[in-house]
Amino acid sequence: VQLQASGGGLVQAGGSLRLSCAVSGGTVSNYLMGWFRQAPGKEREFVGISWSGGSTDYADSVKGRFTISRDNAKNMVYLQMNSLKPEDTAVYYCGAGRRPSMMFTGADYWGQGTQVTVSS
Repeated sequence: VQLQASGGGLVQAGGSLRLSCAVSGGTVSNYLMGWFRQAPGKEREFVGISWSGGSTDYADSVKGRFTISRDNAKNMVYLQMNSLKPEDTAVYYCGAGRRPSMMFTGADYWGQGTQVTVSS
């Protein structure tokens, strides 16, 4: 399974960005799809997950501001980020897996990261 994340960039605080994750070599509907991020000098952290049934869960730090969605027909996953804060600055990664524990242990398959920078 190959994943390709895109859509990062520079945005002012309070702004929005939508990240995309294109999946190939596998079918999105067969996987749990997660987003993670890594800020400079910090470990990679969980952002949110889309369960196979369509429900989602998010880290407390992004709950109410970020939304994960899937387009199974296009084999794509998205992360809509609203009300961005400077502390959201990080490299964002999409990941795929089949284990619910991937929220804590990380994904089985990773895309390359996309940089999100939020200026104050």
